Amino acid sequence: MNALVVLAAVLFLLMTIIGGKKGVRSFVALFINFFVLIVAVFMMTDPNADPIILTLIACAIISCVTLFFINEINIKTKTAFISTFLTTALMLLFIFMVTDQSMIHGFGEEEVEEQTIYSYYLGINFVKIAASVIIMSTIGSITDEAIAVSSPMYEIRKHNPTITRKQLFFAGMRIGKDLLGTNANTLFFAFFGGYLALLIRYKDLNYTIGEIINAKIFSSEMLTILCGGIGVALIIPVTAMITAYVLTRPQKQKASG
Repeated sequence: MNALVVLAAVLFLLMTIIGGKKGVRSFVALFINFFVLIVAVFMMTDPNADPIILTLIACAIISCVTLFFINEINIKTKTAFISTFLTTALMLLFIFMVTDQSMIHGFGEEEVEEQTIYSYYLGINFVKIAASVIIMSTIGSITDEAIAVSSPMYEIRKHNPTITRKQLFFAGMRIGKDLLGTNANTLFFAFFGGYLALLIRYKDLNYTIGEIINAKIFSSEMLTILCGGIGVALIIPVTAMITAYVLTRPQKQKASG
């Protein structure tokens, strides 16, 4: 526990020194988002609650905290929030169908061994739970990429007010392409680092490549990476399109003039 407090204090000092007021808000936002996730998880244990709806609400709150609390309310954060929410809604429906077809929900063989004394009749839809877990695992990357695309587009429009909507859109796409590879790699290495012990166990148990690929735990995490990559790729055109439209509306041109 003391190590956690020390690490949290070091993180707070570094974020305050480097980021100033925005760094402090970012530190506070970490705990707010953590609280939102914990509340959402506890509410999902209620058989009468719909995990999909709870996930959408939780993701909307997390996006609001990440965008509006840290970066304040402005045209950049508004377009990023709209893009994030639309992409999340689309991805959640897609992930729900993929999860249902791939049968990755529930517990794997490696997990069941330690839970044989418990009852699995919980009255919870594990397909929806699995879909919620995947989208919550990627909401941070989607939100970060949305603001990373909309903010430079705003600066481009600010310094070049005669730029057309089409030109601004393609500028946003070029910005997103530079971010796509790094964010996709972040998702992959987060999985690899978190499940390194599991991969070592597979090696000790002499699992074949086919057995590893078909293991439920491995498949579910790979599905998280692939769906996260799709979300990270999809947010780029969505954000570029919405931001280009908002920044080049006739009302905005008249207001700036």
